[in-house]
Amino acid sequence: MAEARIDPSVLELNDRVVSINRVAKVVKGGRRFSFTALVVVGDGRGHVGVGLGKAHEVPEAIRKAVEHAKKDLIFVPLKDTTIPCEITGHFGAGRVFLKPAVPGTGVIAGGAVRPVLEAAGVQDILTKTLGTNNPHNVLKATIDALRQIKRLQDLHAARKRSVDGAGAVEEVASGRPEATH
Repeated sequence: MAEARIDPSVLELNDRVVSINRVAKVVKGGRRFSFTALVVVGDGRGHVGVGLGKAHEVPEAIRKAVEHAKKDLIFVPLKDTTIPCEITGHFGAGRVFLKPAVPGTGVIAGGAVRPVLEAAGVQDILTKTLGTNNPHNVLKATIDALRQIKRLQDLHAARKRSVDGAGAVEEVASGRPEATH
């Protein structure tokens, strides 16, 4: 099931550069240098996206990364100032563990996890990066964890609807109301 696309034009998105890397391509005459930029965009109210751009100049790489991030926005369900449940995201060798925290804790996160959570609007959370600390894999593992939260909530809502719907059918079939759980 594909996720619904979020229109970035209606949101006030802020971008934050996570990492810039100089990469070299060896050609006959020597080395050709270009830059890759890893950028996070978010509105601070649950929408966040990650993008990667590559160009010969840094500003152009950042611009491309922002465009890419706006195309891949996701919605993060928040419970007050934190996330609703513990979750672990995976991507490549990177694993990110996210745990909800009580109000006033702050964002206890390091490396590439912090910008994603701050862009999404999470204010209280505990995190642990497991495996690699490569920013590309850590960012994508964090996004994977946030997507899993959305999927879990959708699944929970669907199960709740099916249980409520089944209870209503039993009530009509028997003729007398019964308590449904």
